[in-house]
Amino acid sequence: MNNIKKKIHKPDTVLTIAWVLAIISAFFVHPGKEYLGYIDFRSLGILWGLMVIIQGLKENAVFEKIAGVLLSKVKNGWQLSAVLIFMCFIGSMLITNDVALITFVPFALMILHDCNREDMMIPTVVLQTVAANLGSMLTPIGNPQNLYLYGLTGMGLGEFILTLLPYSLVSALLLVAALFLLTPDRQKSLSTSKDSVITSNFGSKRQIIIYGVLFVIALLSVVRILPWYVFAIIVLVIVGGMDFKILFRADYILLLTFIGFFIFTGNMGNIGAISSFLQRVLSGREFAISIALSQVISNVPATLMLSGFTTNYKDLLLGVNVGGLGTLIASMASLISYKAYSKEYRENSGKYLLVFTAVNVVFLIILVCFALLLGR
Repeated sequence: MNNIKKKIHKPDTVLTIAWVLAIISAFFVHPGKEYLGYIDFRSLGILWGLMVIIQGLKENAVFEKIAGVLLSKVKNGWQLSAVLIFMCFIGSMLITNDVALITFVPFALMILHDCNREDMMIPTVVLQTVAANLGSMLTPIGNPQNLYLYGLTGMGLGEFILTLLPYSLVSALLLVAALFLLTPDRQKSLSTSKDSVITSNFGSKRQIIIYGVLFVIALLSVVRILPWYVFAIIVLVIVGGMDFKILFRADYILLLTFIGFFIFTGNMGNIGAISSFLQRVLSGREFAISIALSQVISNVPATLMLSGFTTNYKDLLLGVNVGGLGTLIASMASLISYKAYSKEYRENSGKYLLVFTAVNVVFLIILVCFALLLGR
């Protein structure tokens, strides 16, 4: 509840933009019952349920414990960075890119400090951020734009994954190459024990099992086996009865942002001249325009704004995921890492931004070239 109050007192920029656009568009298309048809309740319901479940698992230290087990096996700096980075890459496929960064970036800052490897701090956190944004593109539940487009397109799970699999594989190879290039003193042994920052115990085993079952139910809803509203009711009843405060940990600001953009794009689609113009401009350029727009307003709003004016959803899907690279706001999840690092090392925040931008631009250029080779 306190998190919600803080966000109310400190308005979110993207939320404000979404609702300003929605209100302006309402002067051209007056509010009516058709507004309900604009809103993709399925995506919002599933997204809300997943947020609650992941927060429940996080509350019970599940991800920290898994990370601790993996880190107990490393012996030198390169292995440490590799584990920290690929935890974000793989973890983001299941727990979303922002949750992966919220969980593993502070963990990385603690463990690198504890191991006296602060020289690896910036490259590791930057690559964690890139890894989370790129790993999340492989699955429908990796990030909000994927979940929305998966529902909108009606693609099967196999088709969705195969569409993005080549880019995920190339991304993994790029991360390995970047590890070799950016990690200093790779073979240097770690000087202190890592046990001091590793969570020793899970939370409630009963709750972990329940949240695990709920996660499986969420997947059944994502692949359209279980109706989304049944899933949402199950989460509301079970989590509400078990640990009510977790219901307030979902990102309601993001959900409200979605609704604002749904209303705006729905209204624009009902204004014939504007709709026709946007369709002409976007036709055949979905990949390029979605990347460019993501650099300015981030990839989730770009998805919501563009999806109403094209049926070439595969190029749009690819563009908004690759478009999460580049500027600091291309993917809002990237701000999580920046804020976590600059809070601890404010004097080096400029250097962080420089390295972040350089690495992101290189990754973006390579993936765009790869997409062009594949005919995008």
